[in-house]
Amino acid sequence: MEIILATGNLHKVEEITDILKDLNVKIKPMTSFEKYPEVVEDGKTLQDNAIKKATEVAKYFRSWAIADDTGLEVHSLNGEPGVYSSRYAGEHCTYEDNNKKLLKALSGVPMENRQARFRCVIALSDPEGNVKILEEGKIKGYIAESLSGTAGFGYDPLFYVPKYEKTFAELGEELKNKISHRALALQAFKSRLANLAFF
Repeated sequence: MEIILATGNLHKVEEITDILKDLNVKIKPMTSFEKYPEVVEDGKTLQDNAIKKATEVAKYFRSWAIADDTGLEVHSLNGEPGVYSSRYAGEHCTYEDNNKKLLKALSGVPMENRQARFRCVIALSDPEGNVKILEEGKIKGYIAESLSGTAGFGYDPLFYVPKYEKTFAELGEELKNKISHRALALQAFKSRLANLAFF
């Protein structure tokens, strides 16, 4: 059984395939194909974008497809950057650009008011574009006052988890892939995947 992973983000490919490695399926990134669709993420919610990516890629390849959309929501910024997390500092921005903008937006805000959460929505589409699984994972934390750690990607050097007294970027891949928003969504996804008819 083959499922196409609907993302061009190599960091996400690595993380998702690692978390799903014990499944009795082959996860194939869409970027491993010579041609693949460029899906415009114009949904108003993470769920909208996850569903759109999964269904468009599934119909394009006429195959099962999985997609995720992830957002960082900062309480004192009224939930920003949210659905715009990957392009918070503008189109074609870098992780560094996004982190700089976030730190600037929270300049002078004390740690106790820097609450945030990461949310991840996972969608699985059948080859006809019907959503068969939709799951969400989330984790609460704080936005650190400076970057810390070298692992991970995106906002990981700023997302501080009080329980471990470390940022995502300091936790290491093994631990992060057990407790993160994406890991929680994928764990729920895995348990439901086993119950689908093709298994």
